[in-house]
Amino acid sequence: MQLYTPIDLEQLQQDLPSLIETMQWVQNFVGKAHPDLGRNGPVCPFVPHSIKSNKMWLAVLRAKNLDMDQIAETVLGYRDIFLNLEPQKGVAGLRKTLLIIVPDIALEDAPKIIDGTHQKVKRFFVESGLMIGEFHKHNQVPGAHNPNFRPFQSPVPMFVIRYMGESDILFLQDQDPRLRIKYIEAYLHNLESAYTQQFEQKIKDQNKIKIAQEVLELAYKQLQEENLVH
Repeated sequence: MQLYTPIDLEQLQQDLPSLIETMQWVQNFVGKAHPDLGRNGPVCPFVPHSIKSNKMWLAVLRAKNLDMDQIAETVLGYRDIFLNLEPQKGVAGLRKTLLIIVPDIALEDAPKIIDGTHQKVKRFFVESGLMIGEFHKHNQVPGAHNPNFRPFQSPVPMFVIRYMGESDILFLQDQDPRLRIKYIEAYLHNLESAYTQQFEQKIKDQNKIKIAQEVLELAYKQLQEENLVH
């Protein structure tokens, strides 16, 4: 049984349009195939399973009166909320998704606020075996299979949290070799532990492990060269 106070109803009335718009975008774009995607299947393969199993949650972050550090701290707090959501094991746990929508920032401010916050918090999520994506109308990050496709453009600014999977090697190759090392080491550790044990998944493409190890080796070599230069 869900109980509401008058303040709850007022907040719900304020949040509902953004929640509905977000869910329509998720269902009609992210969860569907697209001719420009560059591969078969939905834009995000996690979404149909997450919706079908009812393991998708949405939260509204009101950021109008918050500075960047406060926004980052709030988003980081959702990491523990996500980790504590049930289920935490098996394939059902792997399909959990949490969308944090930020509806009260101007669209022109979204690149600074959403992307800037993402840069601040990404490593903390990756180190916990999670991925956090940044979405807004002006996001120019290209698709992994088509450089002219923009899968991270959303009508409402938001962050998306989910567990890390083997295909996420594509999103962990940061330009900074220090961060790249942290990300790839977390990726390899996650596949060797949580992915195969906690979620009972088999690694389907061992080549991704090989690629990750090569990326890691090159990152260490780059870091060593930079230290020698300095």
